[in-house]
Amino acid sequence: MPYLKGKAIALFSLLICILAACENTPTPKPRGFFLVKFPEKKYRVFDMPGYPYTFEYPVYANIVKDTSFFGEKPENPYWINIDFPTLNGKIYLSYKIIGPQNSFQKLVDDAFKMTYKHTYKAEYIDENKIHTPNHVTGTFYEVGGNAASAKQFFATDSTSHFLRGALYFNAPPQADSLAPVNQFLEKDMWHLVETLRWR
Repeated sequence: MPYLKGKAIALFSLLICILAACENTPTPKPRGFFLVKFPEKKYRVFDMPGYPYTFEYPVYANIVKDTSFFGEKPENPYWINIDFPTLNGKIYLSYKIIGPQNSFQKLVDDAFKMTYKHTYKAEYIDENKIHTPNHVTGTFYEVGGNAASAKQFFATDSTSHFLRGALYFNAPPQADSLAPVNQFLEKDMWHLVETLRWR
């Protein structure tokens, strides 16, 4: 009898050890994001008659005339959007004529204010100077963090033409998930600026 009692205790101890060893603590997995397949970089020229500017833009984008600015008509017919349907993003381009109503300094200040209104969500804002052989100067802004627009610029000849661009996505502004697409489209924005010519 003591032999069976000892065997039962040993078996019971072994069973408890096995059950304790099999206990699995669940480990939360990080949330994943969809893999984005980027198209090959290739460009074509935007050269519409009557427009005061021309530039190169990606073949995987569409030019759409902007007909509404916060529910109102844009101040001139040269406002356009560059739509990236496969990437769910859009570059809004607003053109202004420098003159008595829109002084150069006022337009620069407005562009600065529109970029820096993102500071409450931004982790940083980097300013990169634009200077091309085509008499285009300005500033390219990189806004870090969960800002609504991470890439913005203004380009000008400082006497007649002023073009502002801002990249937005039709998605919540999550810096981590949008980072690859922002980096991809930043190159297209720089290409636009570098090929921009005034008429």
